[in-house]
Amino acid sequence: MTERALNVFGEPLQACGFDPITGYRRDGYCYTGPDNPKGHTVCAVVTEDFIAFQSTVDNDVATPRPDLAFPGLKPGDHWCVIAAKWYEAYLAGHACPVNLAATNLRALDVIPREVLMAYGTAPDSASTDAKATDAEAADAEAVDHRAAGTP
Repeated sequence: MTERALNVFGEPLQACGFDPITGYRRDGYCYTGPDNPKGHTVCAVVTEDFIAFQSTVDNDVATPRPDLAFPGLKPGDHWCVIAAKWYEAYLAGHACPVNLAATNLRALDVIPREVLMAYGTAPDSASTDAKATDAEAADAEAVDHRAAGTP
């Protein structure tokens, strides 16, 4: 079950990414809860530098793990990362941008607000909302065609 979650602005949490599909629950969102004790709450837009740094702190995020439905990350992927891991990268000078609208409010339990805001980006509607909008438009078009009796 998906809880109602808020982002760092106190607004409804937006989707982080669907290609690859992210989220601890692989639902596209940075939800957290008792089943996610490490707190995959930061919607990171990963960079090569961030990925490389993670491998130096025993957090290989580049190698696919099919057993965890994890595709392995590449630069530009939007991924829900563990807040403590993102903050560790920040402290070491390897932080990557963050989609604040898709970052769970609970990330602020670990990361100071001013730090997170400094790395914030505007929501990338082209990568998250556009797919949903395209799907909604296709559904609406299909309904229109059915109503008109055309394929």
